[in-house]
Amino acid sequence: HVQLVESGGGSVQSGGSLRLSCVTSGYTYSTYCLGWFRQAPGKDREGVAALDSDDNYYYADSVKGRFTISRDNAKNTLYLQMNSLKPEDTAMYYCAAECNGGDLEWVVDYYYRGQGTQVTVS
Repeated sequence: HVQLVESGGGSVQSGGSLRLSCVTSGYTYSTYCLGWFRQAPGKDREGVAALDSDDNYYYADSVKGRFTISRDNAKNTLYLQMNSLKPEDTAMYYCAAECNGGDLEWVVDYYYRGQGTQVTVS
């Protein structure tokens, strides 16, 4: 049973930083895809960042240079460090896992997802 649990969201002023965490349980494959996507009210889901077991990375153009995705294998935790936050980053952020051989960047289509954590930038 795979479970993804996000934390670290909150409210921050423009220019501030947040670090999101996602503890993954039951997802222990040697080959993996992990990522984050977000959804703002009234907008489509948007893949934000992803990584895989071959050390490939994906970042949406809107977050390149500001967000960093990483994973601590010993803690089974995925992170998203978000710097220089902007009001347009306001959204519910979801952790996702397992791309089923699909493209790394299609985070919104990953098989497993968490419940989300809210990020609000004012």
